Amino acid sequence: MAPQRPNGAGAQNDKGAVKRPSKRRPVPAQPRSEQLYAALDLGTNSCRMLIAQPKGGGFHVVDSFSKSVQLGAGLEKSGRLSRGSMARTVQALRICQQKLRKHKVKRMRLVATEACRRALNADDFINRAHRETGLRLEIIKPEEEARLAVISCAPLVSKKTENLLVVDIGGGSTELVWIDMKNVPKRDRPQSIMRLHSGFIALDKSMPAARVVDWISVPLGVATLRDQFNDVENDAARFALMSWFFEENLSDFSPYHDTEARERFQIVGTSGTVTTVAASHLGLKRYDRTKVDGLRMSSTQIDTVISSYLEMGPDGRRADPRIGQDRQALIMSGAAILQALMRCWPTDKLSVADRGLREGLLYAQMSADGVLDSGAF
Repeated sequence: MAPQRPNGAGAQNDKGAVKRPSKRRPVPAQPRSEQLYAALDLGTNSCRMLIAQPKGGGFHVVDSFSKSVQLGAGLEKSGRLSRGSMARTVQALRICQQKLRKHKVKRMRLVATEACRRALNADDFINRAHRETGLRLEIIKPEEEARLAVISCAPLVSKKTENLLVVDIGGGSTELVWIDMKNVPKRDRPQSIMRLHSGFIALDKSMPAARVVDWISVPLGVATLRDQFNDVENDAARFALMSWFFEENLSDFSPYHDTEARERFQIVGTSGTVTTVAASHLGLKRYDRTKVDGLRMSSTQIDTVISSYLEMGPDGRRADPRIGQDRQALIMSGAAILQALMRCWPTDKLSVADRGLREGLLYAQMSADGVLDSGAF
C-alpha cells in the first residue's frame, strides 16, 4: 500500500508537482433578515421556546417547544425548587439546546421568571442548568416581564384604542400594564406599543409615545393562587375565595380607581387561561391558534364559560378535551383571576392573545436589530 501523503502545504499531486495551499472563499454573512432568533420562557409551570425568522412586521416560526415542567411545585411551602422539578426542567432544557444547535441559532434570549425570582436556591439551579445543558438562563425582573408581554400584543391593539390594559396571567405571577395612547395618532398606536421594547419610558422624544400610566406584578398566578386555597374542599367556594383574594391584591394599582380612563378602552389578555376559555367558548375539539388569537369575547361569554366549568366540577373538567390534561388543574385559579379583572374594569370585550413572553422576546430582539418592517402594523 502506498504511503498516505500529508494534506496541506508541501503535499504533492500524482505528477509530483507541489500543490499550492488552496485559498478558501469566505462564507458570505447571513443576511440579517434571514437570521434565526430564539426566545425561551421558563415559568413556574412551563418551559416554552420559539425559534423564528423575521418576516414583515412579525416573524415566521421555524421550530417550537412546550412542556409542563412544574418548576415551582412545592415552592410556596418550602421556598426552594425541589430536586424533582429541577430534574424535569433540565431534561426539557436539553431538548431546547438540541433544537438551538440544530438550527444554528446565534441570537437568543433565555429567561426565567417568578419561580426563579422567589426560590432561595435559584442560583444553584441556574448554574446546574448551564453545567448540564450549556444554556445560560437569565432571571428577569417583573417590570421587564410585563413590558415584554405588552410588546407581544402590539399587533392586536386597535387603532381606536386610547386606554389599553394588557394582562399576562402566568404560573407564579400576573402582570398588568395600563397604557395611555390618547396623544398618539391613531395610525401609530400599535407601533407606539412596539417602541416600548427599550423601556416603559420612550427614549425617542421625536416619536409619538404611548404613556405607561402604571404597572403591577401581582405575585399570584394560576399555580401560586391554587396552592394558597388547596385546603378549601368546596369547588365553588374555593373559586369565589380565589377571585376575591386576587382582586384584593389589585387595590394599589392606580387605574383601578380611574373611571374616566375607561373610554375607548381595550383589555388584551395573554395566557393559557385566556386561550383555554376562548377555545371552550368556540367549542373547539382541537385547539386552533388561528381561530383563538385575536378573538374578541364579551364579559357575558366569559362568564358563561366559567359557569360551565363550575357546573362540570373537577371530574368533568378533567374529562373535557377543550381544557386538556396540562391545564385542568390550573383552569379554575386562572378563571378566578380573569373574572376578577373583568369585574374591576367593566368593559364588554376582552381581546384574546395567543402570545406572550416568548413573542415579546422575539419582537424586542428583532426590533432592536432593525429587521422588522415598521409599516406592517
